[in-house]
Amino acid sequence: MTESGHAQAFDVRHRRVVVIGAGQAGLSAAHFLQRAGLVAGVDFEVLDANPTAGGAWSHRWDALTFDRVNGLHDLPESELGDVDPREPAREVIKRYYSRYETENGLSVDRPWRVRSVTRIDDGASRVRPVERYEVTAEHPDGRTAVYRAGAVISGTGTWDHPYVPWYPGAFGGRQLTTRDFTSPADFVGRRVLVVGGGISAVQFLQMLDEAGVDTLWSTRTPPRWREAPFDPMWGLDVENSVAARTRAGLRPLSVVAATGLPLTAEGRADVERGLLVSRGAIAALTDDGVDFADGTHESVDVILWATGFRAALSHLAPLGIRDPAGGVVMADDDVSVIVSPGLFLVGYGRSASTLGATRAGRRAARAAVRATDVSATDVREPAESVTG
Repeated sequence: MTESGHAQAFDVRHRRVVVIGAGQAGLSAAHFLQRAGLVAGVDFEVLDANPTAGGAWSHRWDALTFDRVNGLHDLPESELGDVDPREPAREVIKRYYSRYETENGLSVDRPWRVRSVTRIDDGASRVRPVERYEVTAEHPDGRTAVYRAGAVISGTGTWDHPYVPWYPGAFGGRQLTTRDFTSPADFVGRRVLVVGGGISAVQFLQMLDEAGVDTLWSTRTPPRWREAPFDPMWGLDVENSVAARTRAGLRPLSVVAATGLPLTAEGRADVERGLLVSRGAIAALTDDGVDFADGTHESVDVILWATGFRAALSHLAPLGIRDPAGGVVMADDDVSVIVSPGLFLVGYGRSASTLGATRAGRRAARAAVRATDVSATDVREPAESVTG
């Protein structure tokens, strides 16, 4: 029997730290755990649900070439190097992440999808109780793996949790989310309504237009174009505003709500010719299309919901970390979960960007080393500033 009272059905593997997810944040955390002296596959384990390296990038469509990517921060101590800007971003990043895993010996175990993380009491001390976690993962072939760890770093991102807003009525045509998109060619000869105010929606409209697809654009509020440069100080202000929400237990806002849309020369031209002009908010769905809030109706064949994602945290539900405000209350380091010592979220809140994810991985690794009381010294990195 386990300490939590469940029958012992599988061999338990013991690790100091389990890292869930091998995207930018997870690989960063694994790197800094190594820098602390922990050994991959022995002291810590990296579990990834994807069949290949690349995290959520491995699911992107061919038409999303690397020159359309809105920035990619290098992994720790590794440069992406020169790439063909017209190559699908998916292939560029899969290759880069795979090389990184191999060169650093991170021993990522895949494809294992973590189904649950539960808290157990190892009975180590009645004076200063030591919290431990049990991580249960499933393989597509039906196997189950169970890990016990002193700390868990969860970097599962948002890709598995697309968000679709509710509207009255029902649409009789095809509906899909960003996660379901494959190729603009799938929509030739159809009229497509793209819903959403973020960068993905803009990219979809441009890609579909290039393929000769007839499109409409709907946003709940007018597009928030930003002409000022995305400089470091502005980026820091955005991160701080996001952190203020997560430290209060509020759900993180969408990326575009925090950053706005970059207005490039290409984008400006598309605005002027009417491609990137929103028809406004949807009032209701109909069998053949949508009614808009301005009282007009449009018939469409397809609705593409580019309406963003929510943090994929269902595997952490047994821990009860959700705050009544809708989010998870984070500590001032922006990775530690207040109500669950030893649990760290990376790629959540202020770290939901490639640069932020790398910083979060470093902070989580340092904290996980301390939380597990290992004999190795802390991560050998210079002290971070309060803004890092």
